[in-house]
Amino acid sequence: MMLAFAKRNILLYFRDKATVFFSLLAVIILVALYVLFLGDMTAKQLPDFPAKKSLLMAWFIAGMLAITSMTTTLGSFGILVNDRANKTYMDFYSSPISRTKLVGGYILSALVVGFFMCLCTLIASNLFLIVSGESMLPFGKMITASGVILLAVAASASMVLLLVSFFKTSNAFAAASTVIGTLLGFLAGIYIPIGSLPDYLQTIVKLFPVSHVSALFRQILMETPLIDSFTNAPAEMKEAYLFNMGVFYKMNGEKISTLFSVFYLTATTFVFFTLALLVLKRKNK
Repeated sequence: MMLAFAKRNILLYFRDKATVFFSLLAVIILVALYVLFLGDMTAKQLPDFPAKKSLLMAWFIAGMLAITSMTTTLGSFGILVNDRANKTYMDFYSSPISRTKLVGGYILSALVVGFFMCLCTLIASNLFLIVSGESMLPFGKMITASGVILLAVAASASMVLLLVSFFKTSNAFAAASTVIGTLLGFLAGIYIPIGSLPDYLQTIVKLFPVSHVSALFRQILMETPLIDSFTNAPAEMKEAYLFNMGVFYKMNGEKISTLFSVFYLTATTFVFFTLALLVLKRKNK
C-alpha cells in the first residue's frame, strides 16, 4: 500500500509540469546568472592558472546539484501540503492504509523524485561538459557522485519535511518555496564564494547542511581539474583556493574532513526526520 501511495505521489509530481518547473526554477536562475555574469565575475576574482575554466565549471555543477537536491524534494512534498489544504488526506485516513504508511509514502516519493532529478542533472551536466569541449566525468566519479546524491536527497528531504509539516495552505508553501529558492544559492556558497563572505556569514554557511553537500560534490567533480591546475603551484596557494571556494571548510581553524561532512549530513537526516515525524504525529491526532 505504501509503495502504491508513493507511486501516486510521483505520478502527480511529474504530471504537473508547473511543479516540475518551479522545482527547477532556482537551478534555472543559477544557470542563467552563471552564463550572464556570475561565471565571468567569479573567474575575474581568481588569478589565471591552467584548467581554470574546467575547475570553475566543476565548481558550478557541484553547487547546482546541491540546490537540485533540496528544491526537487521541496516540490515533491508540495503534494503533501496540497492534500492537507484540499482535505484529501481525510479520504486517505478512512482507507485501510495506516497513517504511518501514508507519511512513508510521501517520504519515499520525495526521495525517488529528488534522486531521479539530481541524477538527470548530473547526466545533463556531463553532456554539457562534452559539448563544451571539456573532459566528461569518469564512470567511477559518476558512481561516487550518485552516492552523494542519495545522502544529499535524504538530508534535504528531512529538512523540507519538517518545514512543510507546519504548512496548511498552498499559498504559504509557495511563499516559503520562493524564499528558500532565493536563499539556497547564498547558503550553499554558490552565488558568492565562502572566502569572500564575512566571518559570521561563513559560520552560517558552514552550519547549513546543503553547504556540506556542495563541498562533497566539489571534492569529487573538481579532483582532476585541481590536479591539472595546481601541480606546479605552491601548496599554500592550492590550500587557499580550496578554502576560499568551499571545496573544504574550516571550523575553529581546523579543516573539516570529508568524513565529518558525511556524518553531519547523516545526523541531519536522522534528527530532522525524527522531529518532522513527531510534529506530524501530533498534528494528526
